Amino acid sequence: MAVNEALVQDIVKEVLAKMNISGSPKGMHGIYTSMEDAIEAARKSQQIMRNLSMDQREKIIQIIRRKTHENAEILARMGVDETGMGNVGDKILKHHLVADKTPGTEDIKTEAYSGDRGLTLVEMGPFGVIGAITPCTNPSETVLCNTIGMIAGGNTVVFNPHPAATKTTIFAINMVNEASLEAGGPDNIAVTVEQPTLETSAIMMKSPVIHLIVATGGPGVVTTVLSSGKKGIGAGAGNPPALVDETADIAKAAQDIVNGCTFDNNLPCIAEKEIVAVDSIADELMNEMITNQGCYLASKEVQDKLIATVMDAKGRLNRKCVGRSAKALLKMVGIDVPDNIRCIVFEGPKEHPLISTELMMPILGMVRCKDFDEALDAAVWLEHGNRHSAHIHSKNVDRITRYARAMDTAILVKNGPSYAALGFGGESICTFTIASRTGEGLTSAKSFTKARRCVMSDSLCIR
Repeated sequence: MAVNEALVQDIVKEVLAKMNISGSPKGMHGIYTSMEDAIEAARKSQQIMRNLSMDQREKIIQIIRRKTHENAEILARMGVDETGMGNVGDKILKHHLVADKTPGTEDIKTEAYSGDRGLTLVEMGPFGVIGAITPCTNPSETVLCNTIGMIAGGNTVVFNPHPAATKTTIFAINMVNEASLEAGGPDNIAVTVEQPTLETSAIMMKSPVIHLIVATGGPGVVTTVLSSGKKGIGAGAGNPPALVDETADIAKAAQDIVNGCTFDNNLPCIAEKEIVAVDSIADELMNEMITNQGCYLASKEVQDKLIATVMDAKGRLNRKCVGRSAKALLKMVGIDVPDNIRCIVFEGPKEHPLISTELMMPILGMVRCKDFDEALDAAVWLEHGNRHSAHIHSKNVDRITRYARAMDTAILVKNGPSYAALGFGGESICTFTIASRTGEGLTSAKSFTKARRCVMSDSLCIR
């Protein structure tokens, strides 16, 4: 049932006002003034959590799912209002996706080996208290997705969110603690601090209580985590190319690519960031995107203005442009377009700054290549070795196979929009922590557990 828009806006304003009060946000569970206090609260809660049965953990998770569905629009509006990034409609869909397709306790499986010499069990147990760093691009989605997986494994979690999304993160953390209490579980299954900083992040990473650190963000934060001396799961940057060859269904490719690129204004790290097209279909593909998919063709002059607007002289992104709509970006450079314009397109060399840089904006540059071999080389170069995500539109199985092997990415989407990889219109689990750099790929509950082997020698074999 749709939520009344005026009511939602009133709720959002009330929540944000409450969080602007000095001191601890009133009535909020899991929110602390100091990181040390937050970690200690999570440690005490984990002693309870680790002894809960799988059924009890699953009961908490089911209530988190329900509350995520119920609060999807509120969380979406809070995220957009606080960060200025993305759009409400797509963020609502992402929250429903988290609630429906994030794996819970069913992801924790036991292996058994039985033979003449007895029985061995390999069971997955909790790390304990996990430290997690979350981005401003998908703040509540990442918190909810991580929390479901982490508590399924018997852990609790200490979040150090991006400062630009503190209020949204606090709302989500309070919500999961309310879910735990409603299910008869402990408070403080997820915690954070009122004012997250680099200092609170450092305290979290150095704490002897925390044995696993999960970072979702840019390359800098992932590098810091991997240098912490602790086990780290790093979900870093990507610059996913979409290759289109002459065997593809061009109309469908255009639709899929633009849909994927514009979803939540290109904030997902898996989203199409640039196109690599073989020469024989490049014009047809560009025309299809402009004519039927709501794309604006940027001239050289407009491209230069966009470069000067969305990044500085050192190539760093202007945060005020990240996650903005195509209409808003064009308005920044003095161009008014109709509301149906949802993506900015142009053709350029692979070295073009709006092509080679991961923008997280609905700007799609197209690189024209003479044949598939040249397109493959260009795509590999553009992905920059992140091994994160890549996409291809082709009906040639041999080429798809070559592309997959050459890209060597955690995610490869064939003949579909990028978001199919997250289970939205595709067969997959949902996650917002894609650990390409450390090899876990799409993380889930089992990613946040450690293997423990239990051996019974010369017994319990009944064959």
